[in-house]
Amino acid sequence: MNSKDAVTHVPNIPSTNSDVASEQQVQQQPGLDFIRQVITDDLDSGRTQHVVTRFPPEPNGYLHIGHVKAICLNFGIAEEYNGYCNLRFDDTNPDAEEQEYVDGIANDVKWLGFQWQDQPRYASSYFEQLYQWALQLIQQGDAYVDLQTPEEIRINRGNFNEAGKNSPYRDASVDENLARFEQMRNGELGEGEAVLRAKIDMASANVHMRDPILYRVLHSDHHQTGDTWKIYPMYDYAHPLSDAIEGVTHSLCTLEFQDHRPFYDWVIEKVHSQAVPRQYESSRLNIDYTITSKRKLRRLVEGGFVNGWDDPRMPTVVGMRRRGFTAEGLKDFCKRVGVSKTDGIVDVAMLEFCIRQSLENTAARGMAVLNPLKVTLTNLPEELDLSHARHPNVDMGERIIPLTKEIYIDRKDFEEVPPKGFKRLIPQGEVRLRHAYVIKCDEVIKDANGEVIELKCSIDPDTLGKNPEGRKVKGVIHWVSASKGIPAEVRIYERLFTVADPEQGEDFLENLNPDSLKVVQAVVEPALALAEKEQRFQFEREGYFVADRYDHLYEKPVFNRILDLRDSFKAPK
Repeated sequence: MNSKDAVTHVPNIPSTNSDVASEQQVQQQPGLDFIRQVITDDLDSGRTQHVVTRFPPEPNGYLHIGHVKAICLNFGIAEEYNGYCNLRFDDTNPDAEEQEYVDGIANDVKWLGFQWQDQPRYASSYFEQLYQWALQLIQQGDAYVDLQTPEEIRINRGNFNEAGKNSPYRDASVDENLARFEQMRNGELGEGEAVLRAKIDMASANVHMRDPILYRVLHSDHHQTGDTWKIYPMYDYAHPLSDAIEGVTHSLCTLEFQDHRPFYDWVIEKVHSQAVPRQYESSRLNIDYTITSKRKLRRLVEGGFVNGWDDPRMPTVVGMRRRGFTAEGLKDFCKRVGVSKTDGIVDVAMLEFCIRQSLENTAARGMAVLNPLKVTLTNLPEELDLSHARHPNVDMGERIIPLTKEIYIDRKDFEEVPPKGFKRLIPQGEVRLRHAYVIKCDEVIKDANGEVIELKCSIDPDTLGKNPEGRKVKGVIHWVSASKGIPAEVRIYERLFTVADPEQGEDFLENLNPDSLKVVQAVVEPALALAEKEQRFQFEREGYFVADRYDHLYEKPVFNRILDLRDSFKAPK
């Protein structure tokens, strides 16, 4: 379908901006945020017959946690109201865009569990129609070609305290402007030599209405259109008109676009679009300990401070996915954050809470020793294959746990001189091996430097699956067979920044956490080595982990820690 066909066949939405009540006037019903209330009222009044939303990313980087909220809002609303949502790439800047980002964004949306209407759409598919509308604006006297330098345009635009000054080219004739615009399109003018501007009001209190730029010259190949165009529309021009072409009914943006709304409405009105989309703004997602600026995320990647866009410490969708975060947990988080008209900072503990909640009944259990200490079970009569459930509350089948004469426990589970309240293994003390026997530490073996290298322990043979008689054993520790356990690389991830506001200080890089990644050589029970890539587990007493989606192999298992088991967030009842 070409651009003109798209314009011809958009739904006929009879509403106009003048007859749309502002969201401030809406009487909000219990259980509905202001956007859903607006949509409900539009459907009830007949202003809207069928809800159409869109998710319009610019393909100039990878999606991050802030985009997840926008995805959930746009696709979620479309689902709730039996409408549909378009995935549209607002690809108006070929210098910053790549096909890699186009493919990555589409994959991220699908991974989150959403499906767009028909095929992905592109603003570039509408370039010819946008160009025709630009000609219409010139012919109407609503646009002109400005030959000032970029610096002159910036200075003459004024600021919040000073009105702008009219360009000396503002009153050029229609014919002059059409000729200059044609020169722009043909590549006869260089980059920075000319722009097409809307003719609105250089004295407007809203600086975005001071003759904003509609087109600029770029002699760059485009990932979709090749070398067809030498001029490219600005985002603020292409966005509302792409919405109109697609018949979008509710264009949902974040608060930074609130001052852009008058221009959004101006463009729609001036081209006499048959469809009249309406823009509504809500707060963006800001999380403490987190950076979501694309520019700064790129700096982290290109500076080698992280290992790529999909580094599990990154707030990108690909990074969170590789970390082991679940789509369900991310969507639950966005639902809990909700929709509001004021920006704020969300506690990252809420995000972590939602991820843990999603993992509680979906992650199989397993045992892994991250800091091995050898234990010899001196009186174990023979090797045993213990069968145990893969999950205590959900039927996930059984797994075999081999118990051999030599096992590993974690070093933190033994203390020669225990601190107060220590309930794990001590000399001459008892502890239960998880899913196995109660053992007693009879002897501590040290090397020449006095470091503990082995424990000699005895089992109580009457305690397999039952408590010992006449005494209580409070501690339970995890373990892995030394001979049948599988060596594995385990990557322990912490927050990327050490402070809640990473922007504080002169450079956000000063707040990077030097201990955000620690790689340990662990030993895991054999069943864990059989994990498929991206399969998630709870390593008992250690936390939630995922088999790395790229590096994990049976011969060399690699697990990423998703989160530990501690939870500092108190969910509202």
